[in-house]
Amino acid sequence: MRSFAGLKLVAGIGLIICTLSVYSADWPQWRGPDRNGKSKESSLLDQWPEGGPSLLWQSKGMGAGYSSMAIANGRIITMGDIGEKQYVIAADQKNGAILWKTAVGPFWKDNYGGARCTPTVDANRVYAINTEGDLSCLNAENGKLIWEKSLTKDFGGMMSAGQNVHWKFSESPLIDGNKVIVTPGSNDAAMVALDKTSGSEIWRTSIPVLGEKGADGAGYSSPVVSNAGGVRQYVQFIGRGVIGVHAETGKFLWGYNKVANDVANIPTPIIHGDHVFVSSGYGTGSALLKINRKGENFQAEEVYFLGGKECQNHHGGMVLLNDHIYLGAGHNKGRPQCVNLKTGKTIWGPIRNEGAGSAALTYADGHLYYRYQNGLMVLVEATVEGYKEKGSFMIPEVKAFSWSHPVVLDGKLYLREQDHLFCYDIKKG
Repeated sequence: MRSFAGLKLVAGIGLIICTLSVYSADWPQWRGPDRNGKSKESSLLDQWPEGGPSLLWQSKGMGAGYSSMAIANGRIITMGDIGEKQYVIAADQKNGAILWKTAVGPFWKDNYGGARCTPTVDANRVYAINTEGDLSCLNAENGKLIWEKSLTKDFGGMMSAGQNVHWKFSESPLIDGNKVIVTPGSNDAAMVALDKTSGSEIWRTSIPVLGEKGADGAGYSSPVVSNAGGVRQYVQFIGRGVIGVHAETGKFLWGYNKVANDVANIPTPIIHGDHVFVSSGYGTGSALLKINRKGENFQAEEVYFLGGKECQNHHGGMVLLNDHIYLGAGHNKGRPQCVNLKTGKTIWGPIRNEGAGSAALTYADGHLYYRYQNGLMVLVEATVEGYKEKGSFMIPEVKAFSWSHPVVLDGKLYLREQDHLFCYDIKKG
């Protein structure tokens, strides 16, 4: 195992900082304000009563799908399939009442069904990708279309389709300054930057052969920002592995193939200074990479690799807290596990609880919110001292896989369950 010397958390460097024009109390995109699964809320319940926290309101009309929510400027924005069309939908944050819905493409029917992208809100605009790979920019106030691009037709994009599995596009767009970053997945346009106001192309990224593992095309992950080596770059998990791309020019900087699997690469990478932690399911495992810079050249150095039996996140995401990774471990499992980031050593877990299937994970105020495929919500203290469960409840109306990521904002827990929205009061006092 190589040395981990030099790993430091430096304020303002290596953090996922997206220049979104939103209020500080918003959750404007996939995995929250900083794209790391962490809520900035405080004074939340540290123990749930039997049956769970109080339900403040519930609403219907979100359609079919697994999209999570962006919440900004008093609106909840999500996506769903209604009838034969796929929609971006805005609901009132106060009560869940639908404010507008805009059709952005055809519905997607497979064994799971429905939309998967979490829209991104930037000031008065919403950016969303439908399952066909169409990127739409909408007016946040009324849902009117401003511009659109096709990742397939305009950039030759395609999804990785290992073992003939094709679940279509699931990416959540990244807004960074004046750019919107998306991942068509073609060899000469693996990633593209578009002007967020007009949709015009700024740059595109061509990539070399990364290795034999995985499959060509985009993955099911979403890009994040790194400042490794003092250079702002976008880190993304595509079909052949994880890559780094220069933020200003689109130049391919580095790639790593070993963590790719032959079916679907899903979790969003975690950034920590000059390091990247990445994981995938299907028996693959996890890796910690150190991004080294020598002049204008970059290289991804493997610090360690953990096999599937040691640590793998299928989907549902991971959270980094105080040099420790918390996740739901196992393929199609969400068993809570705590791993030391520096060494790769498991501190505790994986733990068998009452949850079944994969688990979507969000952090807030010292606790982890595990949302299981069978609809069970579990509150777990975020501590290296062991697994400490602090309450649980079943989400109502679960009729399909319960996969949408939880959102913790404004002292409330927001849950999307297919056609339904639920809002729970989790504030102390």
